[in-house]
Amino acid sequence: MSENKGYKPSILITDDSEMNREILTDMLEDEYTIMEAEDGVQAIAILEEHAEEISLVLLDIVMPNMDGFGVLKVMNQKNWIENVPVIMISSESSASHIERAYALGITDFISRPFDAVIVHRRVVNTILLYAKQKKLIEMVEQQIYEKEKQSDMMINILSHIVEFRNGESSLHVLHIHTLTELLLQHLIHFTDRYPLTQSEINLISTASALHDIGKIGIPGEILNKPGRLTDEEFTIMKTHTTLGADMLSELPVYQDEPLVKMAHDICRWHHERYDGRGYPDRLKGDDIPIAAQIVALADVYDALTSERVYKKAFTHEVAVQMIMDGQCGTFNPLLLKCLAEAADVIQKEFQTSVPVYDNQKTMKNIVKEMLYK
Repeated sequence: MSENKGYKPSILITDDSEMNREILTDMLEDEYTIMEAEDGVQAIAILEEHAEEISLVLLDIVMPNMDGFGVLKVMNQKNWIENVPVIMISSESSASHIERAYALGITDFISRPFDAVIVHRRVVNTILLYAKQKKLIEMVEQQIYEKEKQSDMMINILSHIVEFRNGESSLHVLHIHTLTELLLQHLIHFTDRYPLTQSEINLISTASALHDIGKIGIPGEILNKPGRLTDEEFTIMKTHTTLGADMLSELPVYQDEPLVKMAHDICRWHHERYDGRGYPDRLKGDDIPIAAQIVALADVYDALTSERVYKKAFTHEVAVQMIMDGQCGTFNPLLLKCLAEAADVIQKEFQTSVPVYDNQKTMKNIVKEMLYK
């Protein structure tokens, strides 16, 4: 059953009949570690402590204190049902009971009185099936993670080249990525106006690294000028939005890739403003893609809190207040609420030298989303 010699998967037998538990234990104890619960309340208590270790639950329907359906409801609420298979063994074999049990996530249903050979075979098959499924999910997670890691690495290298030439902090790309993701997570919990999946949030956060790629085409003396830009110089500086978008739209390959399309929109429109007074196209309101709106806000915050050749860094509190007061342009009111709500989290993230975000966890969420669909 396992590559580790001596290892025995654990089975939780939940039945109010001691005789039934003994029969199942005698049948399975040579191959499995057996845990027992005489009602649903005990079963939940054991799962609370050992859900990670339990390979299967054998569950009766009719029990005192909490019946089998109650156990299944809690397992769904706590997401245990995703990783711990349940075989229901019961004399309650009416169609309505069986249908309800399957709706609550059981893997199999065995009517009592049962055949020992059938029970044993179904237990073995279910545990093997879930073990293979878990291994498959882990393989898919790892493959996606490695692919995304390579993609992130290349994007960050390219973005750091832009930063090096621009004289900005080497953490600018990481800051924008982190801020974009934080703001997006708050946005989807705050409103359903912008329905974004975790995959789309990850895509926007990754594409945000390319927001200033067009600065490669801006003369160095303008990029790194310590004083105020002249009107003519500022006009040239503003072209980095269209230069970046053009670079991506003129790629000989990958133009249809979602990442490239997202990066194009962010490059071109991350300096638009909600009141229509931005550039290059003077878009207004939600004519500006939400990805570009978010990156614009993240970019302004990081610019305020970072030291540049032409300015000292503002504190977190001052930067947030300046943005909320409209001193740095006009933003979507919903995004300003997200910034206010996320302010403490943002400050905590940037107290460390490198903001921390868990790519592996993100990949797990994406894989779950893919498998669910």
